[in-house]
Amino acid sequence: MLEATFWGFVGGAALIVGAVLGLLIDVPRRVIGLIMAFGAGVLISALAFDLTGEALRAGGFGAVALGLFAGSAVFFLADRWLDRRGGSGRKRSAAGPDDEVSFGLVLGAVLDGIPESVVIGVSLLGGEGVGVAMVVAVFLSNVPESLSAATGLRGRRSPMWIIGLWTAVTVVSALSAGLGNLALGDAPPEVVAAIQAFAAGAILTMLVDTMIPEAYDAEGRSKATGLVTTAGFALAVLLTTLE
Repeated sequence: MLEATFWGFVGGAALIVGAVLGLLIDVPRRVIGLIMAFGAGVLISALAFDLTGEALRAGGFGAVALGLFAGSAVFFLADRWLDRRGGSGRKRSAAGPDDEVSFGLVLGAVLDGIPESVVIGVSLLGGEGVGVAMVVAVFLSNVPESLSAATGLRGRRSPMWIIGLWTAVTVVSALSAGLGNLALGDAPPEVVAAIQAFAAGAILTMLVDTMIPEAYDAEGRSKATGLVTTAGFALAVLLTTLE
């Protein structure tokens, strides 16, 4: 559990990094778009090989199909609820959201981060170590969320308050990884496979609904978005091969 919590914290620590960047400098949206595109590519590879592939081998198609669609539906409904509370642009790096929108971004980060962190914890159950590609993907996908919210809260709240807020969200992510590892340690393979597929469905829906569109928009609607996404995918494939 402790190892899973540590790696969950490493993946979530990008939220603190993003908050610090949002407080100190104005990061160009194009740069954030490229980071998101690269992270999306890494995530797609991690979902395909480290999550869905492993779940198929452990639990079969039935458990995977059920988990995928359940995770997608739960994320979709929760995401629609957050949209009405200011969380629709949580991957966006544009400056200037108000307090209500900024807190919506925080709630959105929690929604995105829990399945990602649970996956990190579950990846340790086989005793083969953490999935490096998954940790990298989670790290890269987290930066824009806290950066955007920190930019919006800058001048309205103290820097220490903002950093403390995102530290708390990071701790939630770390605990999600640890608790996921603890709760599923003795679970049957079919149950673990279903949970992996559930998280994969939620993350895949997040990618298509929020991260990839925002990466394309922030990067300036350039074809470079696809190239950078492919580069991220290739890197994750390489990391998975090395593992």
